[in-house]
Parts: sequence; C-alpha cells; structure tokens
Amino acid sequence: MEIPTIFEDNDILVINKPAHLLVHPVSRFAKATRDESETLIEFLVSKYPNAELVHRLDQDTSGIMVVAKNHQTAEFLKQQFKDRIIKKKYVALVYGILKEKKGIIVKSISKSRKRGGSQTTAPIGKNREAITRYEIIQEFPSYSLLEVSPETGRTHQIRVHLASIGHPIVGDDKYKFKRQKTIAGLNRQFLHAKYLKLSLLDGEIKEFYAELPEELSNILKNL
Repeated sequence: MEIPTIFEDNDILVINKPAHLLVHPVSRFAKATRDESETLIEFLVSKYPNAELVHRLDQDTSGIMVVAKNHQTAEFLKQQFKDRIIKKKYVALVYGILKEKKGIIVKSISKSRKRGGSQTTAPIGKNREAITRYEIIQEFPSYSLLEVSPETGRTHQIRVHLASIGHPIVGDDKYKFKRQKTIAGLNRQFLHAKYLKLSLLDGEIKEFYAELPEELSNILKNL
C-alpha cells in the first residue's frame, strides 16, 4: 500500500488518502467482507503502533487526513475538531446548476429507518446539528463544481446535505437520484478533501493542501 505523505513530525502525520481505501473495518463484530489489512488504520498501526485516527473520510473520498502519532496529540486534535477550530475544504462535482452561487446548509443529520441505515436530514433541533457552506467554482452543462466547507463533522455530511438541496454528488450511488447517471469513466464519488488548517501542540498554525487526483481532473477536462 502506498499512501502519499504531505507532512510528518513527532506528533502528527498528514496523508493524501487515495479513493477506494477503507479507513476502518466496517464492523468489529460483523463478519469481514474484505481483508482488514487493506484498511487505512491497519496500515498505519503497522508503521506507527500508537497511531490514532481523529477523523475519517469515506471509502471513495480522497484527500487530506491528519493522523495523531500519540494519545496526547489525538486528544488535542479531537478537541480542535469539537471546538470547530480545524478548517476543512473539499471539492465536489454535483448534478445540476445551483440557483445560489454560494450558500449555507443547516440541517440535522440522522440515520434513516426507511433507507437501510443511510443518513437523512431533519430540521435543526430534532437531531445532531450539521452545517455545510458551499461556493460555486465552475459551472458545466448539467453540472456544478463546488468548494465545500463543513463546519461540523457528521457521517456523510457533505453528501447528504448536497443531496438534500437537490444536487447530489456525481458518482455517489448511495445518495444520488435514480434518474441521474454517473459520468463515463468515473468509478467513485467526485469528492476530494483539498485543504486542512489546524494548530500543532506548540501553537503553530499549519495549512495543508492536496491537489485534485488525476482521475478527477480528467473528468473535468472532458466536461
């Protein structure tokens, strides 16, 4: 397994996670459907025995992830996520043309009983609050390229929020609408974590960037 390293010191490891890589085993109690050595956490622990994940990306989402190399750093980073100090930006290609060039989605997210455990939205106050900001980068016929900044970190938040306003992520088989077809040559959801800003233990502020993978850049060229 080859995982590009963006930054590393004694406390953290910042990586550029490739798409299709599972971060955690699906369940510690369910029968494994794939070799658990193929998960990111198994790979990390084999190199860094004390490594702890403080956030995650979906299996088919690529981009920046920060990994704590010790427990003290893990707790420090978790608190930053909880306090919304860490800033994240994603690139997403969605179906359709949005009416508003920039906006904010504020909807709670919870599991849907009707959709086999998929996430769904609800009015704020009923479940866990979720906030997502977006801005259009470029428009194509029938598609929009967005910069997305989640202020909270709920499961599938970006995917669920964009689908809830009628613009699911291209290639997202879980949340796209039935009539929407995936672009030829795209075998994943078009979602990439491109930017991360955080504070190190010594107080230094660091910013990290990950370029759009070639497979996604080629999709845009063809559009």
